[in-house]
Amino acid sequence: MAESRHENPTLAKLRDAEETCERLRTALAEADIMLPSLRVDLASCASAALRSPLLELGGCNLATAEKLAKALGRQGS
Repeated sequence: MAESRHENPTLAKLRDAEETCERLRTALAEADIMLPSLRVDLASCASAALRSPLLELGGCNLATAEKLAKALGRQGS
């Protein structure tokens, strides 16, 4: 289906949010981290009050939180 020049703003936000969510999921996987609840907050895509949609990172166990902390710590080195 051809993309309209005047795409619905909500659909555009949703598409961008899904793409970003997938990039984050891929980057986390490369660091051996999985956040099973990672997803787009659909309500935020429809909100006129928010300039950008939100991603829900969800919960994780302590082992995953430790991996995440170590991965982020390496970024600052």
